[in-house]
Amino acid sequence: MIKATVNGSQPFEITPSGAGNVECNGKQVSWSAEALPSGGFSILMDGKSFVAQVVKTDRDTKTVSLQIGQALYEVVLEEPMDRLLASMGISETSSRKLNDIKAPMPGMVLKVLVTPGQAIQKGDPVLILEAMKMENVFKAAADAVVKEIKVSERTAVEKGEVLIVLE
Repeated sequence: MIKATVNGSQPFEITPSGAGNVECNGKQVSWSAEALPSGGFSILMDGKSFVAQVVKTDRDTKTVSLQIGQALYEVVLEEPMDRLLASMGISETSSRKLNDIKAPMPGMVLKVLVTPGQAIQKGDPVLILEAMKMENVFKAAADAVVKEIKVSERTAVEKGEVLIVLE
């Protein structure tokens, strides 16, 4: 389930429920979207047609600004992993101060995407961890150089275990 907060109001809970359908706050919604040559999107939702233009995206805050007609909407998205990390007292802001990438929960390392000595930029994927039947892509919180990789693929890790050391 994804939570979407529009213009700071009460969040919508969105859950996929089959081909072309989602549940929004428990109500079944039929929708589809097509990219337009102009860069916008044609959206058909419950028989109503809309044209949306993406004005701005901010991946760090998971915020998208959309213009639909004359109205501007700021949508903040919250994924299950965001809620899990928050419930564990881990926030993206606090992780930016650390050089080590640590496992926020027990899991299995599926893939290491970097090598020692590699220069990485903020937002670059560095590791994929499977936890709670979900694949979680860990990304660099800041520009850095990979100093050491402490784990190998297909190994189990515990909460708090150092996975990758950055400098």
